[in-house]
Amino acid sequence: MPTLLVKNIHTLVTMDRDRRELHNAAIFVRDNVIEQVGLTTELPQNADEVLDLHGKHIVLPGLVNTHHHFYQVLTKVIPAAQNCTLFNWLQTLYPIWGNLTSESIYISAQMAAAELILSGCTTASDHLYIYPNDCKLDDEIAGIQEIGMRFHASRGSMSVGESQGGLPPDALVEKEADILKDSQRLIEQYHDPSRFAMLRMTLAPCSPFSVSPELMIESAKMARSYTSVRLHTHLAENKSDVDYSLAKFGKIPGDYAESVGWLGDDVWHAHCVKLSDDSIAKFGRTGTGVAHCPCSNTRLGSGIAPIRKMLNHNVPVGLGVDGSASNDTGNLLQEARTAFLLARVNECDPTSMSAREILEVATLGGAKVLGRDDIGAIAPNMAADFIAIDIERSQFAGAHHDLVAALIFCPVPSVDYSFINGRKVVDRGQLTTLDLPMLIERTNKIAYQLVNK
Repeated sequence: MPTLLVKNIHTLVTMDRDRRELHNAAIFVRDNVIEQVGLTTELPQNADEVLDLHGKHIVLPGLVNTHHHFYQVLTKVIPAAQNCTLFNWLQTLYPIWGNLTSESIYISAQMAAAELILSGCTTASDHLYIYPNDCKLDDEIAGIQEIGMRFHASRGSMSVGESQGGLPPDALVEKEADILKDSQRLIEQYHDPSRFAMLRMTLAPCSPFSVSPELMIESAKMARSYTSVRLHTHLAENKSDVDYSLAKFGKIPGDYAESVGWLGDDVWHAHCVKLSDDSIAKFGRTGTGVAHCPCSNTRLGSGIAPIRKMLNHNVPVGLGVDGSASNDTGNLLQEARTAFLLARVNECDPTSMSAREILEVATLGGAKVLGRDDIGAIAPNMAADFIAIDIERSQFAGAHHDLVAALIFCPVPSVDYSFINGRKVVDRGQLTTLDLPMLIERTNKIAYQLVNK
């Protein structure tokens, strides 16, 4: 079994049970699983692969992204959608997304994953809910497997078009029988419930304004008939979302989710900006998770999710960069800093969120939201997913008083090293698994064709 030793780490943020922060530390990995963590002098001195960081890096668990739409990389900063609220933004972009192809899904997935990985993400969930032309979720899965990211693929769907009172155009919705049939196929073809799995499946009807209650109920039944298949959707993203739920179902979003069986520790909802206090309490009691997407919520003017209140009620909270057309980046370190700042603004209290708390949300919090107990911490018998950042960067100049907090207060644009499942996917700031300049070129070409078709 191959071994890996990363030694002479200046500061190691373990996020283990005791939240230890070690100096002059090391990590020893065997067969892609962390075997030992401790001081460099205490651990083995040899391995099949050795990375000596020479006391110049801070190392922490890989960040976990709990909500994204990879295909939206192709429609960043569309002029007509730059100043829209959620519903108008969607209605502006639906016709463009109708031009997506199998190739565009594959390339956009790789581009989104590359951006995430370079910003410190090692595990991501993506929500693909639109399948025009020859698009399949298989295209996205193939692209992510090639780049080497730990992945939770969500089989999203839309089934209620404009003619039925939904938001999406009729041409972009699917028949519910076809959605369920394909969901079953994907679970049985790809889902891996085992510990350290690199690929798991999620069932994810898109939103209350694009699918029926019946599809929500049937999707929940199907997911719960398999091991570790989770449920995901958008919920209470803005005031229009709440108004739609009241008009269509006679219920606020949290009560609607409860009515269709979408509360529980196998469910997480994106956004939850307008979740009521009563619903927050129910989420906490049932272990229902939330993907907090602060950059997207502020970009669309949706509001600020009350994550301090959620955490106080024991709601599992992770971070999500959301779609790259509503962010418009996939930088998870930046997302953590934005979440940290907005939590303080929302409470008008600088003590309401600390840098270490938001780092925990970005790592262990995301792991819990995705139902994982094998990622999010650097400890024995955890997956070898971790990142390293050079502390001699200009951003950290004058900040060595507290380098752990500096990760949030003084964020860097990218990481220097990233290991996913024990594999070095970023080496000295460069992606090792794909030709990034070539990927950027293909992404720009496809994005131009998509928008100008």
